[in-house]
Amino acid sequence: MTESITVRVPAKVNVQLAVGAARPDGFHDLANVFLAVSLYDEVTATPADELRITCSGPDADQVPLDATNLAARAALALAERHGVSPDVHLHIAKDIPVAGGMAGGSADGAGALLACDALWGTGASREDLLAICAELGSDVPFSLVGGAALGTGRGERLTPLEVGGTFHWVFAVADGGLSTPAVYGEFDRLVAGTDVPAPAASPALLDALRTGDAALLAGALANDLQPAALSLRPSLAATLAAGTEAGALAGLVSGSGPTTAFLVKDEDAARTVADALLSSGTCRTARVASSPAPGATVV
Repeated sequence: MTESITVRVPAKVNVQLAVGAARPDGFHDLANVFLAVSLYDEVTATPADELRITCSGPDADQVPLDATNLAARAALALAERHGVSPDVHLHIAKDIPVAGGMAGGSADGAGALLACDALWGTGASREDLLAICAELGSDVPFSLVGGAALGTGRGERLTPLEVGGTFHWVFAVADGGLSTPAVYGEFDRLVAGTDVPAPAASPALLDALRTGDAALLAGALANDLQPAALSLRPSLAATLAAGTEAGALAGLVSGSGPTTAFLVKDEDAARTVADALLSSGTCRTARVASSPAPGATVV
């Protein structure tokens, strides 16, 4: 048997997150334009006597090591489908911010799924893996696929998107996390009594991606959860201001936050904005990345 398999899996930024009204099942219909970015976790699967999760890297102490971890759930789901015993040690080397709205947990689920599939030789089809991903969570399918995609339904139904160039980003990591359910709950509170439009992808944003035009993309960035994130964490407004004052083309809360994402012109601008954000005292750390990035990949 193979000694171990390591899979590298990217973070994501939502360049558009259009959110519909709450559905009867509690979820929201979304038009979610994902871009994978070059910040990665690595998940290593090694044969073991039982299912075990370990984690290293920034804020590893905040990552659950029990069956609630999406990596553990991915291994269990794959094992159950293929009649194998889920005896595997999954080690997560974190580099994606924890609880930061960048799909780090979802990335680990997708990474574990691909690693266990390779380790166990289950021969699962891409469609089988994506089906398991969708069961695990709304962002997990995109973590497997990477690149750029429009997610509809609750975000799990993906349509690949064409990207005509490289986009450069700075991510400002806040102190502490923000609960995704809490942010959606605040969204529901803020829109109560209003007519919430059906979510749809912005044609201008899709054109900007297709042409690789950063200035056009900056003008089209949108996140319907941003008012809710700012309501729960007002200090994020100072971070957004610091990044744009430093020369970012645009800034927004990444997903449900509290990480904020800044689109910049090029690598030099990224370093300038990152330095300014760090010296502003409005964030814990600032990370430079580019997009699009490949999805989960055996390394």
